[in-house]
Amino acid sequence: MSAEERIDYLVVGAGPAGIQAGYYLERAGRNYLVVEAGESPGTFFRTYPRHRQLISINKVHTGWDDPELNLRMDWNSLLSEEGAPLFTAVTPRYFPPADAMPEYLGDFAAAHGIRIRFNTRIDRISRETSGTASGDPAERGDFLAHTADGTVLRARRIIAATGVTRPYIPPFEGAELAEPYTEVSVDPAEFTGKRVLVIGRGNSAFETADNLVENAAVIHVAGPGSLRLAWQTHFVGHLRAVNNNFLDTYQLKSQNAILDGDIQYVKRAADGTYRVAVKFSRVAEVVKEIPYDRVVLATGFRFDASIFDDSCRPELTIKDRFPAQTPAWESANVPDLYFAGTITQVRDFKRSTSGFIHGFRYGVRALHRILEQRYHDRSWPRDEVAPGPEAVADAVLARVNRTSALWQLFGFLADTVVLGSDGTVGHHPEVPLDHLHQAVRKGEFGPVDRYLTVSLEYGADHDKVNPFDVSVVRVSQQSTGGLDGRYLHPVVRLFRDGTLLAEHHVTENLENEWDSELVHRAPLVRFLAEHGFPAAPAPGAA
Repeated sequence: MSAEERIDYLVVGAGPAGIQAGYYLERAGRNYLVVEAGESPGTFFRTYPRHRQLISINKVHTGWDDPELNLRMDWNSLLSEEGAPLFTAVTPRYFPPADAMPEYLGDFAAAHGIRIRFNTRIDRISRETSGTASGDPAERGDFLAHTADGTVLRARRIIAATGVTRPYIPPFEGAELAEPYTEVSVDPAEFTGKRVLVIGRGNSAFETADNLVENAAVIHVAGPGSLRLAWQTHFVGHLRAVNNNFLDTYQLKSQNAILDGDIQYVKRAADGTYRVAVKFSRVAEVVKEIPYDRVVLATGFRFDASIFDDSCRPELTIKDRFPAQTPAWESANVPDLYFAGTITQVRDFKRSTSGFIHGFRYGVRALHRILEQRYHDRSWPRDEVAPGPEAVADAVLARVNRTSALWQLFGFLADTVVLGSDGTVGHHPEVPLDHLHQAVRKGEFGPVDRYLTVSLEYGADHDKVNPFDVSVVRVSQQSTGGLDGRYLHPVVRLFRDGTLLAEHHVTENLENEWDSELVHRAPLVRFLAEHGFPAAPAPGAA
């Protein structure tokens, strides 16, 4: 007979997101368990990226003493109230070696006493039926996680932090003939003198191509759509400069090329080589068959939903690569099933940073606050703000000049300043924007008359403009309007019941210091005063 354990929260996966979730559950004193199929934290990073260099920034020397500001330049450390351990203590490398991540995660988990059970593979997750259809959370059935050793973990809630673990295989004929990124050799000598096609347009594809430049005779990188560069789009999942040396070899006529188009098929020829048909986007969709000696498939990864049976299998979205999620990171069709980590990028797909540690670490903290509010009657953190436009403006500017959360999860997380029906003013930090509007309507922030959102955002069409083109007119550093700013800058919006009433852009600044009385503070005070948020205290009032 199998053993059974009861827990309130089962966290599946001991990567960065699972350990971050475990930290907050441990700190809150909840009944939880983190399970990991591998023998140590961060198993994914023991294999990937294949060429063993991370592209997440690890800037040790910032010139700042403020730990919060330092997190703007530290993309790998997890969050803790203690501020330690930090990834920057493991290695000084700006682009660190991949092996540093499991080491750091092990240090973090040990330092905070996070309950992790290693070598525990879950074969199947099912859910009991409650026998009612009321929808009351108290009447929902438990999840049953069946492990490989026969143990059954009975959990009221699950946080899936498993990442994207299965290769995404595009639907063209012969895709199975290509060598997957997960298995292809990383020894460039094996490609000496060969004609090589790399299918994919992301960092894994260009990481692979760059590795072969000295040995391969010809390298083509192919994929649909326009190539997106991270320094222009501000999305760090697009092609990063550290992986784009290949672009020089293409544009400077060195036998390599980028093929903009769709792969129609891959076929094996009698001589063992490949024939690949490419439908070119730039040439009136002309189809050309091109010979290659090696074909590599580097088209990314997807979420593995196979461990969930029919009683609780989450819906998938975006070519079935990610679980569909509500603004609270809950499964769109399975109540009490939540997600953390890179799989939460579905909420800001290719727009912000939820797919990366420096983004989702704040997402996990916000998720924990949502869970505490929903299941444990713990209110979202709140600071009182003195009434009057000047006091609110000062509070807003103090936050944007220091916050790492709004900096990293730009346009996705926001602070909110709520004006209560009783005239009190409260500040709530780091609320997901979509969740915020729903929560206000539900009364989760108390009786609210109006509320501000404070976020850091890039300007409209920022991803369509070459930031190094001096002919592009940028906003003056002395402008007090800010609306034309394309670089990261604070945006303050006023809402009532989810309806936008007014909007103010604080002028961008070269060093991201919004502290000028003339350029930054005074215009914000005027905006708040013009819209009566909040009314200044009456003369002589306490």
